Amino acid sequence: MVTMGLLPSPLMSTHTHPRYLHLLSFSFPVLQKFKSRPKLFNKSPNAPILTVQNCTSITAKPSSEIKRHSSGSQPDEKLRKLRDLFSIPGVNIDAYIIPSQDAHQSEFIAECYMRRAYISGFTGSAGTAVVTKDKAALWTDGRYFLQAEKELSSSWILMRSGNLGVPTTSEWLNDVLTAGSRVGIDPFLFSSDAAEELKEAIAKKNHELVYLYDLNLVDEIWGESRPKPPNKPIRMHDLKYAGLDVGSKLSLLRSELVDAGSSAIVISMLDEVAWLLNLRGSDVPHSPVMYAYLIVEIDRAKLFIDNSKVTPDVMNHLKNAGIELRPYDSILSEIESLAAQDTHLWLDTSSVNAAIVNTYKSSSERFTGSHGNKTKGKSKMHDSSNYQSGGHSGVYKSSPISVAKAVKNHAELEGMRNSHLRDAAALTQFWVWLEDEIHKDVKLTEVEVSDKLLEFRLKQAGFIDTSFDTISATGANGAIIHYKPETESCAVVDSKKLFLLDSGAQYVDGTTDITRTVHFGVPNARQKECFTRVLQGHIALDQAVFPECTPGFVLDAFARSFLWKIGLDYRHGTGHGVGAALNVHEGPQSISYRYGNMTPLLKGMIVSNEPGYYEDHAFGIRIENLLYVKEVDTPNRFGGVGYLGFEKLTFVPIQSKLIDLSLLSTAEVDWLNEYHLQVWEKVSPLLDGSARHWLWNNTRPLVKL
Repeated sequence: MVTMGLLPSPLMSTHTHPRYLHLLSFSFPVLQKFKSRPKLFNKSPNAPILTVQNCTSITAKPSSEIKRHSSGSQPDEKLRKLRDLFSIPGVNIDAYIIPSQDAHQSEFIAECYMRRAYISGFTGSAGTAVVTKDKAALWTDGRYFLQAEKELSSSWILMRSGNLGVPTTSEWLNDVLTAGSRVGIDPFLFSSDAAEELKEAIAKKNHELVYLYDLNLVDEIWGESRPKPPNKPIRMHDLKYAGLDVGSKLSLLRSELVDAGSSAIVISMLDEVAWLLNLRGSDVPHSPVMYAYLIVEIDRAKLFIDNSKVTPDVMNHLKNAGIELRPYDSILSEIESLAAQDTHLWLDTSSVNAAIVNTYKSSSERFTGSHGNKTKGKSKMHDSSNYQSGGHSGVYKSSPISVAKAVKNHAELEGMRNSHLRDAAALTQFWVWLEDEIHKDVKLTEVEVSDKLLEFRLKQAGFIDTSFDTISATGANGAIIHYKPETESCAVVDSKKLFLLDSGAQYVDGTTDITRTVHFGVPNARQKECFTRVLQGHIALDQAVFPECTPGFVLDAFARSFLWKIGLDYRHGTGHGVGAALNVHEGPQSISYRYGNMTPLLKGMIVSNEPGYYEDHAFGIRIENLLYVKEVDTPNRFGGVGYLGFEKLTFVPIQSKLIDLSLLSTAEVDWLNEYHLQVWEKVSPLLDGSARHWLWNNTRPLVKL
């Protein structure tokens, strides 16, 4: 499943930020100073980075200029009600920003927190809505342009982030609002960094950023129809899959606290909480996490969670690890208490929300009596050590859990290998069924195909859930990068068109994510050339060998170069991190053309390899495997540096009829044949009958004449 890599927030300017100017001229000797694994790296998934703009002439235009598929009457009524709240006592704002995130900066969120989707009608996972007294605009990235065109009503202006001429939200607000206006946000829904940067950006026109702590305006108009917060029980993640017990993880974390001069840390990212405590939940669709905050101190730890989710077994598990329970909504009062105790609190301001960080800062100033020495609200560099406020200090660094979680241990890698093989067996059985149905001229919708795939996965041991909404896309729908078929509007799978299937699963021991593009009939020359060039990029990245401490963006061009040769490209990142029985999108590592992420790829990290190509209103192509980073034994070690490469986790055939063999080198043909041999050897023992026969036919070696 594709991501944008380090997607810059639409709140920020797309011009080069001074903070990243040094990235333009870095050299590998700079990176080679990391002779051992660094403890911390700047993950900052929502922080501003240097944006590489698409060199097109496309500019933002009102959604009313695009053919609408919905009447738009319902969103108009919601906007009217929202604007009515702008002038009530205690609010008094001129604009309101509704981001996609929940209070934990999650990509996938519970239905009750899907505020941006509710107010705008746009259901993509990434986007920001801004409503003024007379305008409404929505920003999203290239993965969702076509989807947004379909879903937004004429009341909304679609802003295509990254295209030339498209302003950021702050630039747009500075343009459309009268100087000195008030811009409201829910501070729980913005990371501290994002809020501070927004505050600075709109201050250029003397606008004020207003934190509305006690009132979310979208929730007010959502009212009784708003879904209830999830409260399903959480479960323990078995040590044989986790590889490291909670006590050991906490001990390592506390060593980090001591080294950093901190006495406590706030952990708000849901997957970090789940990983550290060896717990899993089901609060968020597709992600085995639970809504919770965790505060770890030197001699104690507190989990802020809805008590009804904690089973007796989990309660014992937590007690044995020295974890105390607190109500989920008491987090701010605990932050105030820690400030009063002069606690040197570690806060990752790229992920911890502005409500928590601002509460800590203001409480620290209040309890130290330093009201005359307040911070000016400048955003902090994550490599800086302490923030000083009247003698009281907080530690502002990236979360030490981020990299620790990303570097998989032996048990986690073993679970990922095993779950991928079971998933491959399910996919093989699915492709046998689908090809048979298509050849019998059975009419199947995209949703029916997606549902059938779920049936096959449900039969596999340890299956829990899908890892994201399956992208089952025929023909032109494949060009919608994050397409989600809906029963009432999806297409019938057409045997004469390309079919793209991007899917994944959550198993008790691992997380999968795989994309295959196939044709059930006879592909044309254009489709074959595009597919083959995507495959060449996939092979090039898979075979890459690179020095230790190489950041992922250095490898991105490997996957694009074959498309570039004929003037083609794609509007998404090439690879994202993947959790072990956790989130299908995981940081801090990525492989993307957005080169602000300096996180090096480390042994044990997992990344996706998913180049693609998309022709709007025609077809989409993507080939995706998951890889893990391994050491490579090279004949030389220039400068004493070790080298790394990739090992495959995904083993499902790549359709040969879509390949133009004349474009492939002998070495590329050898790669494909070797891969298919591995697919046969690893997956065939899990199959029998027609599925085994299909796998044999689809892994036979190709011969380049």
